[in-house]
Amino acid sequence: MVTLSMQKSSEATLLSMQVTTEDIQRAKDRLRVRNARTSKTPFSRLLLLFLLIGPGILVMLGENDGPSMLSYAATGATYGIGFFIPFIVLTFTMAFVVQELTVRLAAVTHRGHAELIFERFGSFWGWFSMIDLAIGNLLTLVVEFIAIQSGLGYFGVPTPIAVSIGLLLSITVMLSRRYWTWERIALVLSIFNCLFIPVAILVHPHWGQVGQALITWSPLPGKINQNLLLFIMSDIGATVTPWMLFFQQSALKDKGLTPKDIPHARIDTALGAFLAAAFGVAAIVATSVLFTHHVDASNFSSGAFAAAQFAQALEPYAGHIGATLFALAILEAGLLATITISSSTAYAFGEVTGAAHSLNRSVKEAKGFYAVMIACAAFAAAIVIIPHAPLTLIVLVVNVIATLAMPPALIFLILLVNDRKLMGDYVNGRIANIFAIGVTVFLVLAGSIWGIMTILTGLGILPNS
Repeated sequence: MVTLSMQKSSEATLLSMQVTTEDIQRAKDRLRVRNARTSKTPFSRLLLLFLLIGPGILVMLGENDGPSMLSYAATGATYGIGFFIPFIVLTFTMAFVVQELTVRLAAVTHRGHAELIFERFGSFWGWFSMIDLAIGNLLTLVVEFIAIQSGLGYFGVPTPIAVSIGLLLSITVMLSRRYWTWERIALVLSIFNCLFIPVAILVHPHWGQVGQALITWSPLPGKINQNLLLFIMSDIGATVTPWMLFFQQSALKDKGLTPKDIPHARIDTALGAFLAAAFGVAAIVATSVLFTHHVDASNFSSGAFAAAQFAQALEPYAGHIGATLFALAILEAGLLATITISSSTAYAFGEVTGAAHSLNRSVKEAKGFYAVMIACAAFAAAIVIIPHAPLTLIVLVVNVIATLAMPPALIFLILLVNDRKLMGDYVNGRIANIFAIGVTVFLVLAGSIWGIMTILTGLGILPNS
């Protein structure tokens, strides 16, 4: 009897040791989801949706980051609305196709993207994807702090103070020590991405032309040259990038979603894509007034203080309120992206190294995870403060690099969701494969054309503009 009692006591002790803070916090969230799913109250379905949404909206609006919104602003000022408004809708449709695969992969496997690549394709490809993600994310984070600097610069805040404010706010959210809290703070912050809509309204565009552009899709504006392809590539990179795969899959895992939650996760992702597309289109419409009035934005469309310069240029047409809203929207875009992109790097680092990696863990339990998250943001902030750093060059190339890096990431994703042993009944079907492969081929062709045009321009065969 004593031996049996000791054995049970040992088993209980072992079980208690295996239950972590992460498990407890996630179990609390899942209990609320279960109660909402089984409730018979009139608002139970809305409550269930409210509990399950988050990662899809955040990944899409996080992609409406500083460089993306500045890319849309530069596009509207340079080419107007005709071709690019429906083009932005197309790119976010592609983003939904890609992220829907990520939703299923996360819900079925309960593992992060880097973790799955490491397990299914070996350590070489696992580290390759991790390093590729880290480099791209660090470059992007630099641009996010440029956006923060530029947005606050409109209000006369000096660069060191602006960057410090952005870093402090980002770290505060990162250290919320609870996935649910972190997600809800980020969602509240993401609401301010909608400020581009009142700016678009305040410039009094010709709404008939906007509607016509959406329906008819005008041909390419002018001759095909390197400058036009730069904008096309940059706008693609503003909507479909590798960090999105790693972030949403890890966030869904941290949130604890199961296959039963996939329909709601799809709604979450579709809603995020719709909102992000609407706000991106609004940014183009807002700055198209500069194109209409022949305002030359070429001197600041890619500069380190582009947001402040765009806001100042819009002031005669949108008023001081419109200019202020534009600067605040760029500031929000940089802050939200800093939070989400830093977390995607930290998640991937934890998945590849096997270290604890969850926002449901305390700083003490997951030192490496929080250290990577904060270090990425701090490193990027430091680059922006350095005198004479090539910020303009970084802004120019970051979205293009994201576009060129996406096809390899998509190939891994497609292979994973077509693995029946891994996915079971949720394996990719024929239609899903057609769409996924179509997006991959489109990105490969876009990157190839860009490369060929760059070479031919460098040889003097084609003009730059």
